[in-house]
Amino acid sequence: MKHIAAYLLAVLGGKTAPTAADVTAILASVGVDADSAQLNKVIAELDGKNVEEVIAEGMTKLASVPSGGAAAASAPAAGAAPAAAEAAPVEEEKEESDDDMGFGLFD
Repeated sequence: MKHIAAYLLAVLGGKTAPTAADVTAILASVGVDADSAQLNKVIAELDGKNVEEVIAEGMTKLASVPSGGAAAASAPAAGAAPAAAEAAPVEEEKEESDDDMGFGLFD
């Protein structure tokens, strides 16, 4: 992830095709060592591609990924509603007050 972030920073800095040396310099400026194998993979995967187009393509792929679990909550299994109605009421735990700690927030 750090290699991708540094690559994108180089693109934001005006480089259309950052090199491994560019990314390594960015990482070194904040005291991070670059892993040459991972860095070379990032450079090879993005070689000749427009970063804005790659990001746009990724955003369309992410649009189809469910997030938040709303789909699972909207389609309960058959028979789940009667089971929930028969379940014993859940007793909420009482929150402990801060009074027993021996001090208050504004003391």
